Amino acid sequence: MWPAVSAEPIALLLAAGRSRRFGADKRWQVVDGVPMALASARAVLAAVPRVVAVVRAEDSALAGALAELGCHPVTCPDADRGMGLSLAAGVQASIDAAGWLVALADMPWVQPATHAAVLGALTAGASVARACHGGRAGHPVGFDRRWRDALLALDGDEGARRIVQRAGPALVHCEVGDPGCLRDVDRPMDLGRGAFSDAGPVCS
Repeated sequence: MWPAVSAEPIALLLAAGRSRRFGADKRWQVVDGVPMALASARAVLAAVPRVVAVVRAEDSALAGALAELGCHPVTCPDADRGMGLSLAAGVQASIDAAGWLVALADMPWVQPATHAAVLGALTAGASVARACHGGRAGHPVGFDRRWRDALLALDGDEGARRIVQRAGPALVHCEVGDPGCLRDVDRPMDLGRGAFSDAGPVCS
């Protein structure tokens, strides 16, 4: 177990989803020879030494695999209520961190340099920071510890979108040359055609 206090931001890998739109457990789908969730974890670990991976209570195999990589698995009993609960569980498990870099297990193409760019913005004093590519908002997203209580209060499936909106001009856009920060996997077709998420707003 890590010390309770960290002078650096900690990464949260959210890996507790049900993959309902995918039709199977996409976390184990192989991407470039590696299960998706583990590929995402490796990219985060390459940039952030401490990674809390949030999984469901029954995910013992995934938790073990993530732990072998160097993550600290944390279970979220209420994960079915939405991503907000998973995020809150990760923050609760690292309550005294200096901040949180939030990454998603279904975005295995995000490059380590992209995680490092957002981490760098946080350590430089950003309140909220997020990766952008081609002027479009992507992932990961980082939060300074001043947002701790707001993150702990998250519920439902919206995640931290409202917190990002509340940041207003304090939001730092980290423009990166990494299209993977826009690419997620919702459906099986997304694995093969290089689909890009269209959910992210335009960075300004």
